[in-house]
Amino acid sequence: MAGLAESPTASATASRWLLLVGVAALATATWAYLVWMHVGMQRMAMQPLSGPDLRPWHMADLALVFWMWAVMMAAMMLPTAVPAILVFDRIAAARRRTGRSGGITWLFVAGYVLAWAGFSVAATLAQWALRAAAALSTEMSTTHALTGAAILVAAGAYQWSPLKGRCLAHCRSPLELLATHWREGPCGGTIMGMRHGAYCIGCCWMLMAVLFVAGVMNLAWIVLLSAAALAEKTLPHGPALARAMGIALIGWGTWLALSA
Repeated sequence: MAGLAESPTASATASRWLLLVGVAALATATWAYLVWMHVGMQRMAMQPLSGPDLRPWHMADLALVFWMWAVMMAAMMLPTAVPAILVFDRIAAARRRTGRSGGITWLFVAGYVLAWAGFSVAATLAQWALRAAAALSTEMSTTHALTGAAILVAAGAYQWSPLKGRCLAHCRSPLELLATHWREGPCGGTIMGMRHGAYCIGCCWMLMAVLFVAGVMNLAWIVLLSAAALAEKTLPHGPALARAMGIALIGWGTWLALSA
């Protein structure tokens, strides 16, 4: 009969694998949707147009652009959150073994996605403002070289800022904050997920702004920036890599300004 009882260690391992499979499936679905949107936009770009679309945006347009940003942020940032998700899951499991409230890991994931949905609102409004100022092309990239240069130089400088450093340090090692700021109750996991998401936004928001220069739905740049965010959060020399990316962005912005 001993084989009928599953050890706590084996049960926790199985649960963790199911969690990883679920997060991977969610990330894969968002990436597949991004590719589908990219293909659709490429087909639209091939159709002859009489001129640029200058009509004002309505609520339906804003909703569609928000959805695009929200899916894009989930696709780009969920893989970078896997270490924090696993840390949360381990703490929750340890608390449950001692009879305390452990929290639900999927609520932590939901809170993280919600935080980036909030960023997507800001990105949508920024895109609307650039479009209203006729500073955004049909490929959703800046039409004014100096605007693009300013974004790139600002993004590069931010990579060296103390705020970037603090947020990156948390994203690289979330254990202390999660352990010392544990929130009880059914909404505790969501609040902590949103808190971690806020640090992640503080770390990466200017990298996301680079998309306004490269093209908001430029799939190659989406992949590149996703890899950059993942690398600076997980590789042994991530902070040095972040600063090196800052130098590269400042150089790109300077070249763009001088060639304007």
